[in-house]
Amino acid sequence: MNDDKIGLIAGVTKDLIGKVKAGDLVKMVAEQVGGKGGGRPDMAQAGGTDVAALPAAIQTVQPWLEERYNYLKHILRSINVL
Repeated sequence: MNDDKIGLIAGVTKDLIGKVKAGDLVKMVAEQVGGKGGGRPDMAQAGGTDVAALPAAIQTVQPWLEERYNYLKHILRSINVL
């Protein structure tokens, strides 16, 4: 944070890009703090202005990641990959 502005960055390792994209993650958080952003599947940046909303937005990251992981696992099982 700097002067009531929030800077966000997300990175995803190459082995996990198929499960989650950095741009999707950073966009999800940025929308909650009055901002927007995006980037590559492995690295993305965003900004926002609602500093008070940042703690709650950060708390949504883990459930968001778990939801994507569980969805992917379900899809792979349905096509007999797992």
